[in-house]
Amino acid sequence: MANIQYYDVILKPYITEKSDMNMQENGIYTFLVHPESTKTQIKDAVEKMFDGVKVEKVRTINRQAKVVKRYGRPVGKKAKKKIAMVSLAEGSKEIEIFEA
Repeated sequence: MANIQYYDVILKPYITEKSDMNMQENGIYTFLVHPESTKTQIKDAVEKMFDGVKVEKVRTINRQAKVVKRYGRPVGKKAKKKIAMVSLAEGSKEIEIFEA
């Protein structure tokens, strides 16, 4: 596994209708993360990048690469991605990136 620093783990926030409306009210935030990162690396990265945030639980989803087709012929593949759902502990500060 590659040596991944904490600032390389979280690539960007992953915002969908479900994650935006329902999950943030319960203290769950979603991020697009490096495909080779582990749950402990994700937890450490979130706690270091956002002050006053305590992570309780991390769940991950691995999305495999899709074959891109053009008129029935394969042309290439989309990149694989990993999505992390981070649950914050009671009394933790909220992550302000998601506030609009």
